[in-house]
Amino acid sequence: MDRYKKQRARMVETQIRARLVNDPHVLKVMETIPRHLFVDEGLMDQAYSDNPLPIGEKQTISQPYIVALMTQALELKGRERVLEIGTGSGYQTAILAKLADRVFSIERVAALAARARKILDRLNCYNVAIRVGDGSYGWKEEAPFDAIITTAAAPQVPQYLVEQLIPGGRLIVPVGSRDVQTLYKFTRSTENPAELKKEDLGGCRFVSLIGESGWKE
Repeated sequence: MDRYKKQRARMVETQIRARLVNDPHVLKVMETIPRHLFVDEGLMDQAYSDNPLPIGEKQTISQPYIVALMTQALELKGRERVLEIGTGSGYQTAILAKLADRVFSIERVAALAARARKILDRLNCYNVAIRVGDGSYGWKEEAPFDAIITTAAAPQVPQYLVEQLIPGGRLIVPVGSRDVQTLYKFTRSTENPAELKKEDLGGCRFVSLIGESGWKE
């Protein structure tokens, strides 16, 4: 018996749908994926609260609303190849796995990648490939991607990621200082791939993207 089912339903209604995230597929998946499995046992009862939580290695699992907002902005229909920068706990990865055809996720901390892999396997998310490395380079061997989501903040838009988007592809990335950022959605033009349509999704605060196109350690 799932003791957290009612908490998940309440999370979706009060934290997500109430803030105008209304994609029915996103809502359904977030009501299904057991977020409590992605946090330490001592934090399970806080898993459906309206805030991020620590997952070790100076990283966090994002606030449920932010996960929903970013996921909705990707406009997934079920056939996409998605690149995720920053596997972290694996929670966002699991959401993507249920909404896309293939998910490629990069995590720079090997211990987090290994832990996420175990949980994803437990949830039968076998359409996910995880690589340990510098996510700011993207995953050139598997490019191009229909959508790219970056769950860590960059000082500027990582050009490697833009180049790995298909024309018409969407990139979600927080950009700003290490303390505060703006969440942006970039859509690569189908007529001129050098052009990006930019959409402001609001203020946010993420852990830093560490790497060649991010911040230094």
